[in-house]
Amino acid sequence: MAEKSYPFDAANEAGGQAAVSQLDWQDMAKLWGGDRVDLQLVNASYSGATVPFAPRVINGRTIEVKPGAAWVGGIYYRTDSVLTVDVEANPTETPRKDTLVVRTDMSKGAANIVVVKGQPSKAPIAPRPQRIAGQRWEMVLHEILVPAKDGSITLTSCAPYDAPNHLATPWNTRLTAGYHDVGQFLLDMDSNNNDVQYEAFNGRDGYMVTRHLSKAKKYTPRIVNTGKLPSGILYRGIWRWIAPNTVFFSIDINNTSNTDVKQSGSGPLSFTLPVNPTSAIGQVFNGQMLNSGYHGSLPNYVALTGLSSLGNKTNVVKIFYPNPKKLDEGLDYLLTFPRKSSIIFSGTYEANTL
Repeated sequence: MAEKSYPFDAANEAGGQAAVSQLDWQDMAKLWGGDRVDLQLVNASYSGATVPFAPRVINGRTIEVKPGAAWVGGIYYRTDSVLTVDVEANPTETPRKDTLVVRTDMSKGAANIVVVKGQPSKAPIAPRPQRIAGQRWEMVLHEILVPAKDGSITLTSCAPYDAPNHLATPWNTRLTAGYHDVGQFLLDMDSNNNDVQYEAFNGRDGYMVTRHLSKAKKYTPRIVNTGKLPSGILYRGIWRWIAPNTVFFSIDINNTSNTDVKQSGSGPLSFTLPVNPTSAIGQVFNGQMLNSGYHGSLPNYVALTGLSSLGNKTNVVKIFYPNPKKLDEGLDYLLTFPRKSSIIFSGTYEANTL
């Protein structure tokens, strides 16, 4: 029969089956979730000796494995007592890498912990896990380095663990996050349409927005360190979280007036970011001035450099430009925002939320 579906109360001519074979079960069950140890990582830290399947090398050649449970190839496996497995000796002149795996063997109708032997080599590569439905399906718990000349083995944990599923909230995502565990991702669906849709994470460092999932947010950048501004300054800015504590932004400030804006007070002309940058390190921003009329005694295109210095606790970025007369003078403070010109900056930076 070309079509088959299961499980139903009874078999029927349309292809429905009541009985589920061992292979049918695996085909179905392996879609319920990926291979993983049955421990959800919801704490800020763990000890390697306390997690399921924690290993201990005894006598230099035997691995003692603590109890644990896992989901492997659609089959649930559990050991409720300490197991020991032996690693084959390596009398050769080169090291070897083996793996300690949970193997679901459908021909045996059982899952067991076994050692899979690799090949000695100057640059050994551990065996890749087998994942063949209906035959053998393996999940690696630990990689085993087997030194040359029968040296004592060492283990490196490679086991995957369970994590909390994503949750969705219509609003109040930060408040909701406080009632859930470390490792929890949350989606703010912005069902009241007063902000943007975004993803957040409850991490060891606390709650953080990981990325915006909507159109970029608008903001109004400002020119700083000026006197009274003329009418006709147009401000455009967009930004979004693109990763934890990482912002992408772009600004376009247009002086449509007939007046050159001059620096006033201390420091150069500056612009504002949507979110404060971290004060823990200095950051540089790239920009351009478009000045087709050559106003303010400046060229038609001027490369601009923004600087947020170490220790800056504001959202203000200072603007510099190349000395127009002597290249060996390097960068100078930008002191004029010419009439009929625009200043554009865009890029990414580390913010100060963490």
